[in-house]
Amino acid sequence: MKFYKSKAWRDLRQQVLKRDNYECQECKRNGLVYTDAHDPEKHKRLDVDHIKEIYTHPELALEMDNLQTLCIPCHNKKHKRFFFRKKENRWDDEKW
Repeated sequence: MKFYKSKAWRDLRQQVLKRDNYECQECKRNGLVYTDAHDPEKHKRLDVDHIKEIYTHPELALEMDNLQTLCIPCHNKKHKRFFFRKKENRWDDEKW
């Protein structure tokens, strides 16, 4: 956590966001557009992600080539976070 509060990280994060034109790179690869303006209620819509994880490649932590901009949903999907099973429909037929 200390790393993500450092000035070096905050400055590099801004450079990556600017380089990626404030667009989610995963959405872009899939032919979608997700920018910083999609969800006005959220305080943070885009993350800067380490392509090669920081805990396995600490030497690449501040390498711009190892960073990409992702929207929060794509970042969570990459790390397999916050996925819940779809709620089953209790009613399978209509009797009206």
